[in-house]
Amino acid sequence: MLIEGCKHELEFTVPVEEIAGETERIVAGLQKKVRLPGFRPGKAPPGLIKSKFAGAVRQDVLESLIPKHLKKRFVDEGLDVVGTPSVKDVHFEAGEPLRFKAEFEVAPVVELGEYRGLTVKYEEPKVADEDIEKRLGELREQKAQFVNVEPRPLVDGDYALVSLHSLSGVEEPVSQEELSLHVGDPDAIAGFNEALLGMSPEEEKEFDVTYPEDYGQAKLAGKTVRFRMKVQMVRTKELPELNDEFARDLGDYQNLDELREAVRKSIFQEREYASQQAAKNALIETLVAAHDFAIPDAFVERQTEMAIEQQLRGLVARGIDPRSLQIDWSKAKEAQKEKSAKDVKASLLLDKVAEREAIHATAEDVDREVQRIAKQEREPVAATRKKLEKDGTLRRIAGHIRTEKTLNLLFEQARKEAS
Repeated sequence: MLIEGCKHELEFTVPVEEIAGETERIVAGLQKKVRLPGFRPGKAPPGLIKSKFAGAVRQDVLESLIPKHLKKRFVDEGLDVVGTPSVKDVHFEAGEPLRFKAEFEVAPVVELGEYRGLTVKYEEPKVADEDIEKRLGELREQKAQFVNVEPRPLVDGDYALVSLHSLSGVEEPVSQEELSLHVGDPDAIAGFNEALLGMSPEEEKEFDVTYPEDYGQAKLAGKTVRFRMKVQMVRTKELPELNDEFARDLGDYQNLDELREAVRKSIFQEREYASQQAAKNALIETLVAAHDFAIPDAFVERQTEMAIEQQLRGLVARGIDPRSLQIDWSKAKEAQKEKSAKDVKASLLLDKVAEREAIHATAEDVDREVQRIAKQEREPVAATRKKLEKDGTLRRIAGHIRTEKTLNLLFEQARKEAS
């Protein structure tokens, strides 16, 4: 019986004869294992065992018969059950049939509508000369050299090599013997710039710095810390000249023109990828909006758990202890559910499109990704593959490749309109 959405409920009845047979089997098994005073091993009367271990026998009978009848009924009625059924209203009395109800969810039946020719906002990215010059400037910054200069007072634009120690205001002391600070850096905390201006090598100063509430390091956020700082050296930054020699030093470029063209292609590819990803995300939104179907709560719960786990891993990777944030995870999960439901629908629809179009990840596709990971991890390909197979990552890689191919099809077949 359908309750709503993907939820169903069925009633079950197990005959008295089957209960009796299962009870005898369980009692016979106990008879071989239990030891009762006055009886040799395995010789205690079944009736005595049944009465002495009535609770255990009853529980074992239920744990045997209920899953058996659930499985048989699901198979007989062709039900694709997801999650764990909820068993309720169990009636189990001596001499009577076993009766119970099971509430469960089934996988949704997705009727795939139109997915080719969807409309999406997209236009080829453009790369201006200013973009190329900016990227070349960034490359020059990466190749910059820092030159020590004769002792003099610090001015805007200088780089100061300092030692820095906290005196108060923070529980975990800050102590660095060699720290490079850019004087006048607009992204720096104001207190440091003010303290540095005019200082000379070997000069020491004590000063206060107030960190903003949203500062990246939790131990300093919102705190006013008193520091002692000593300037050790004054440095200036020298950028390499932008010429053919600079291009050759960077890699396999014969001259500056070749480098400019390589930079242009690189920027174009970056923007093309970002633009196409945005378009693909929009296509997914359109696809989901065009298909109204129920999805199991079990799928949404699983997707929510995965999203929360990913957020936790992200916090840990940034050096943040999630326990220190005092997050109400029940509220976080509730807030995530709407997005999780959309993600589940998107996944089911993309799977359906892939099935319709016979899209799959080839062995060569998976091999290329394994080789890429092996190179990144600096380990043999065979060892990487074995590890990925063991933890299930190889299967997920194949699924990801299949999804990407499906999204590429949707994008290629879409009607693209300029933004």
